[in-house]
Amino acid sequence: MLLYILIFIVLAFAAYVRLVPLSAERFHTSISATNNKDIKGASIQIVQNTAGAMEKLDASLKALPRTTLLAGSIAEGHLTYVTRSKWMGFPDYTTLEQSGDMIKMFARLRFGRQDMGVNAARLRKLITALD
Repeated sequence: MLLYILIFIVLAFAAYVRLVPLSAERFHTSISATNNKDIKGASIQIVQNTAGAMEKLDASLKALPRTTLLAGSIAEGHLTYVTRSKWMGFPDYTTLEQSGDMIKMFARLRFGRQDMGVNAARLRKLITALD
């Protein structure tokens, strides 16, 4: 009986992670950071805004598996994407924001406290795409 309860809890959690509404109001917000930093479950990177940089970043993010645009546009200079993990479908949010001659990038997880460096790796991949 205990095994069935445990299986039910795991399946219920998996369903919740997959079906929870994606919150543009909560995650499509301005990035206040002024420095690059990696923290538990998140990473912030700031790069020079060059001609076509937002378009390259947008194309790079859209090319990532299981990634969709949640809110914003290049014209606004503010975009937020959702990337889901392969097996459980955990959502991670990545926000790009033009701020003068800089582009701020903020990648963070939705659930948990540790992302095993996935968000920092995603931002490094995006920065590489700018070269």
